[in-house]
Amino acid sequence: MPATVTLDPLGVHCIFSDGSEYRRRLRVRRPVELPGLARTLLEGATDLVHPHGQVDSAGGFDLYLTAVRGFSDWLVESGFSGEASDLTRALLARYWRQGVRSSQESALRAMLRCADDQDQILAPDVRAFVDGRLFNTGERYGSHQPYSEAEWARLIRTCRDEVDGAFRAFCAARDHASSADGPGAALRERTAHHWLVLHNGPDPLVNEMADRGSFPFRQRYGVGLRAVLDPLIPTLDVIIAYQLLFGAYTGIVPDGIADLGLDDIEWAGDEKILLSYVKGRTAAESLALSRQATRLLEQWLDHSAVARRFAPEELRPELWVRFTPSGTWAGERWLAKPATRLSICAWVERRQAADEVGRPTQMTGDDGRPLFLHRHRIRTTHDALKDRSHWRGSRRSTLDPNRSPGVEGDHYLTNTTPAQREAAEDIIAQAQEDLVRRALPPLVLATAEMADLVENYPEHMKRLGLDDDALAQLLSGERDVFTAACGDQLSGLHGPKGKPCPARPWVCLLCPLALFAPRHLPNLLRLRAFFSRQWQQMTTAEFIPVFGPYAHRLDEILTPDRYFSEHALRTAAAEVTDSHAELPLRPEEHTV
Repeated sequence: MPATVTLDPLGVHCIFSDGSEYRRRLRVRRPVELPGLARTLLEGATDLVHPHGQVDSAGGFDLYLTAVRGFSDWLVESGFSGEASDLTRALLARYWRQGVRSSQESALRAMLRCADDQDQILAPDVRAFVDGRLFNTGERYGSHQPYSEAEWARLIRTCRDEVDGAFRAFCAARDHASSADGPGAALRERTAHHWLVLHNGPDPLVNEMADRGSFPFRQRYGVGLRAVLDPLIPTLDVIIAYQLLFGAYTGIVPDGIADLGLDDIEWAGDEKILLSYVKGRTAAESLALSRQATRLLEQWLDHSAVARRFAPEELRPELWVRFTPSGTWAGERWLAKPATRLSICAWVERRQAADEVGRPTQMTGDDGRPLFLHRHRIRTTHDALKDRSHWRGSRRSTLDPNRSPGVEGDHYLTNTTPAQREAAEDIIAQAQEDLVRRALPPLVLATAEMADLVENYPEHMKRLGLDDDALAQLLSGERDVFTAACGDQLSGLHGPKGKPCPARPWVCLLCPLALFAPRHLPNLLRLRAFFSRQWQQMTTAEFIPVFGPYAHRLDEILTPDRYFSEHALRTAAAEVTDSHAELPLRPEEHTV
């Protein structure tokens, strides 16, 4: 069987599909109350382990142990002393209606169902109640809001100060230990401490303190165990800072960071790392690390080199290997597990500081409280602050190919900073102004209307924004471009302000600075011939988005007797040969 219940002490023993072994006691520091009920629930939980069920990891089974402990504690407080067969609908309803987490309610229901499937211990009405809908459906997760710019800056600065300070102490301790010939007789000197850790590792010192006691150890070395180990063996606090900073630099999901190994790091040249990681909800992914993330990863590999050398063989390939002098409840000192939520909260609590005027300087939020660290928010903030200056457009512009556009828009791209919202609003305003300009009728001057231009001089001057000299140049042809006379080629409507307009010839058809006169008719007709050739080789769906608005405006200008007489159009058409040589085209714009 992949999972069994152990009786002395009461707990479970599981072997998961990856070959890892899992042993847990239900209670560690106090005896198990209601052992009969607890054993029944654990037997139901073992039936949920792979391949019989979906549970296939230590973290997944921990949820069921937590549910058993919480339920049995509540039953004891309520005065219940029976077995699982004595449970009633009213009792279960009272427990679930008090606000139990939905995950624990689901786990308890699953254990009761499996136990009943094995031994039919539940009354029919209780079984129907267990099979019913959840009392606690849980909160729907909305979008993770990014940290404010001030909070983000404090988070980065705090983590950076911690990892850099610890790395400087590590380098100094390693240099001192390397220059010493041995511990000598002066065990109370710090250089001797560094030499012992560098050459023998942390385990002998821990065993010595366990055998002799804390006071004799301090008498011999002059300091406590942590002061001897910490400079060369990274502490959990330092590892938390490294992981938070790595997540802020890369935007990798927290479970992907926690499961990284040395085999996931692939060097692409001397200064570039291609990192492979597993995103739990999808599959294996890869990321080319930025320069910042690459340097941070290099620093951690150097910082953890001493600890990795003395770690057990099976843990050395893990990236975040660490040493816990006090050990876990199972006696493990070397670990590669992620930090618990309580450890991270304690880390934040210890890093509260403010300046002389009361402004927060470390892990404090804008509301003055300890900054709530949510590692998915770190990823959201990374996405929100990601530099998009090199984006060139695509049919599906997503940050992550495993997310749908809807999910990305709801959870990530909508969470913008105030500066990004202001920039987006400016883009929208510019687009609206562009639509208004395009809706203006074209300014076309036929021969008979030249006097009308002089008569309505102030109105046209205001529209084009020209002075007397510029207007004279416009009417005389000095400002002609291919299809029109341009009011100001340096205005920056289609390019950088102060530089010549880079727009293609047909863009002038919708430009508010364009003025069309009879001298432009041959080129306008050449442009119409170009549109005709493009229409023949492109589908309607391809032609309309690219040339459709310009072709419509050109047809409006060249409508006989609307602006120009039919005779003037026929005279100009005689100059058109319908060839590419007549237009300033790029090679990719030629038709076949």
